[in-house]
Amino acid sequence: MNRYGISVNVKNIPALDPEFTPLLKFNQAFLETATKPISIAVERADKQMATIHTKIHGTPEMAVADNYYVDRIVKTMLWLQGGFRVYVNDKAIYEYLCSVYCKGGAREFDWDFMSNIFENPFEVILTDDIPEEKNCPIPMGGHLEGCRIGFDAGGSDRKVSAVIDGETVFSEEVVWFPKITEDPQYHYDGIVSAFKSAAAHMPRVDAVGISSAGIFINNRTMNASLFLKVPKDLYEEKVKDIYIRAVKDTFGDVPYAVANDGDVSALAGTMSIKDTNVLGIAMGTSEAVGYVDEDGCITGWLNELAFVPVDANPDAMIDEWAGDIGCGVKYFSQDGVIKLAPRAGIELDESASPAEKLKAVQKLMAEDDPRAAKVYESIGCYLGHTLAFYHQTYGFRYVLLLGRVMSGKGGDLLLETCKHVLADEYPEVADKFQLTLPDEYFRRVGQSMAVASLPEVK
Repeated sequence: MNRYGISVNVKNIPALDPEFTPLLKFNQAFLETATKPISIAVERADKQMATIHTKIHGTPEMAVADNYYVDRIVKTMLWLQGGFRVYVNDKAIYEYLCSVYCKGGAREFDWDFMSNIFENPFEVILTDDIPEEKNCPIPMGGHLEGCRIGFDAGGSDRKVSAVIDGETVFSEEVVWFPKITEDPQYHYDGIVSAFKSAAAHMPRVDAVGISSAGIFINNRTMNASLFLKVPKDLYEEKVKDIYIRAVKDTFGDVPYAVANDGDVSALAGTMSIKDTNVLGIAMGTSEAVGYVDEDGCITGWLNELAFVPVDANPDAMIDEWAGDIGCGVKYFSQDGVIKLAPRAGIELDESASPAEKLKAVQKLMAEDDPRAAKVYESIGCYLGHTLAFYHQTYGFRYVLLLGRVMSGKGGDLLLETCKHVLADEYPEVADKFQLTLPDEYFRRVGQSMAVASLPEVK
């Protein structure tokens, strides 16, 4: 297949998406003829840098391919590692990036989002002095000593646990409605109520760990769907430090840590398998991802792989939130199942919710319907190609697969297909990591214990 003037060869093609073009395959084919060196760096908080040295063609005839290749690299760096300032040492590419990362540009969503969470204007800078890679992983998690609280803020319920020396002595789930509530005092009161409920079952509180979907920088809530309805001025005043205030107001000066729930799931995976270097992927409402590195640290990266491109097909499905095409959310979530089901000849009730549509396909799969099987085989094919792509950056040893899409017979077929694609098309990568599912320990106590273990008590 031809993509932007580049010929791309793919052996394993999803039956229900024959135009799917793995971005890794496109990149490899692009680099076979690229000769002009180029360097790109993305700066995030605390002067940390993600840097890549690569090549483009640098000719007018290949400008479209060059622009697309660099655009996908920058997009990937922004959502995988995060950042608000892009450095590049090629003038033509600099001009292209300036034209899309701006108000009214094709990447306006990314430009605005990164500006807000890093609290700095988004910039593209032309320079020959490209900063080198600099990472500061956060040594967070794995601390079990003492009396700890683990709190997980979900969109439909909040969970809290009291953990004493690694043993969960109390757990509670309470239904709440944070996504439809404008007043942040409601959220604050719910958080504090959960804290006090767990504290009542321990002689003291030595530390508090908190997890939630969202982006957290230095324990501050920079973006989170729980506070969707909170007005912007109140968000700045009452939400960004809401967990910090709740801990200090309730327990005083005790250690605390706030982390993305995807990272906490990956941390729970390391505790379950008793090893490190774990990428956790939860395929549910979206594609939620977390990573724990070789040293058992949470990296501080965004790991928002739902927005990372995986498909070089110019007619790929649009992510309605970011307005971009070919990004992970449309492949590794219930959206991916819903996208493929009609192509398999499955009629879904358009009045049903996304979760109900997923359940309808899962029911067919449980009945061994061959149409549903094609859906899961196609997603497994997507995943095989994409894990080889993700491995280039993370170098993980384990991939922990979670979420509703992975449940039942469909998840088994998805996993089987993924393994086949990896072995057949990427043998040089396939034996470098293991695919794993949550074990009983993880399901029973892993998440709550992992949350509680986030802060270190000195």
